[in-house]
Amino acid sequence: MNWFYLAATAWLLINVAGGMVRVLRGPTAADRMLSAQLFGTTGVAVLLLLSEAMAIGAVRDVALVLAMLAAVATIAFTQRAWGGGSASEGEES
Repeated sequence: MNWFYLAATAWLLINVAGGMVRVLRGPTAADRMLSAQLFGTTGVAVLLLLSEAMAIGAVRDVALVLAMLAAVATIAFTQRAWGGGSASEGEES
């Protein structure tokens, strides 16, 4: 079964290489952010597959942290790109 996990990992890494094309060519910042989200999601999947293939449980914790970081990065991008800044930005002191 380890060969299946490693083959799936290789396939996901090939998909990440395809996503890199979108990062470099993306006409908008949203396209680039979606590609970055692809990297985060695929990174989590790769880490989980490697964790199972090598029977290293600590890699699952790293995958969890990467998933949380990807979610926070997406929220930060959305807030910045679509003007959802803090409420005190428009107020004068």
